[in-house]
Amino acid sequence: MGSVVLGVFDSRDQAERAAQELRNKGFHKDISLVAKEEGGKIEETRMGGGEEGDTAIEGVTTGGTLGGLAGLAAGAGALAIPGIGPLVAMGPIAGLLSGAVTGGLAGGLIDWGVPEEEGKHIEEDIKQGKILLTVQGSEPRLNEASEILRRYGAHDVNIYQKP
Repeated sequence: MGSVVLGVFDSRDQAERAAQELRNKGFHKDISLVAKEEGGKIEETRMGGGEEGDTAIEGVTTGGTLGGLAGLAAGAGALAIPGIGPLVAMGPIAGLLSGAVTGGLAGGLIDWGVPEEEGKHIEEDIKQGKILLTVQGSEPRLNEASEILRRYGAHDVNIYQKP
């Protein structure tokens, strides 16, 4: 059992600034990002700013679409989700979504305690080019993360209990 906070950003810049502040507050491998891949090219990159061997600084860029976001979450993968198309998922959510490709993004989010209707709304936001940022952790820490997400312009910010 655990908890997760989700927030949706309208712009890459907002999500990037929020993710950087979360990292500064000690959230590292707990951060996940999902964005629509629009550049058609996915390449691995290594971003600066972390300790030697810190997997949280490895990621992908997608034709410049994600820019600095790639270095703000651990682990990255490209997925093709039916009805959405190619996505880039970084952090713990990448594994969740790779196992839930047939159920789409909304189906994967159900495993994190997100009600199906809310998951469908988030999936539609991603289709429209918005960016999903999630943080896993304990409830008190997630209240802090929620405030950070809102401060940088996230909407639909909620904390969910994982089943």
